Amino acid sequence: MGRVGSCFDNAVSEAFHSVLKVEYVYRHTFATRTEARLRIATWSTGFYNTHRLHSVCGYQSPIDYEHDHRANSALELAA
Repeated sequence: MGRVGSCFDNAVSEAFHSVLKVEYVYRHTFATRTEARLRIATWSTGFYNTHRLHSVCGYQSPIDYEHDHRANSALELAA
C-alpha cells in the first residue's frame, strides 16, 4: 500500500466492493440487514474466493492460485 492520500491505498478494496455490488447485491433482494450480511458473507467465502476466476490470478480462483503458489514455493525450497 502507498502513503496516505495515494490512489493505490484502497484500490483492491474498491474493486472487490464493485464486483460485489454488480455481481451479487444488485441482483438480489434481502428482507433484512441480517439476511443481507449472511448471504453476502456466504457469497464471498463460498463463490468469490473458491470458484470465481480472477484475471490477476491468471484466470484461476484465489484458492487455486494460492494452492499452486504454495506448491511451487515448496518445490523451489526443496531444490
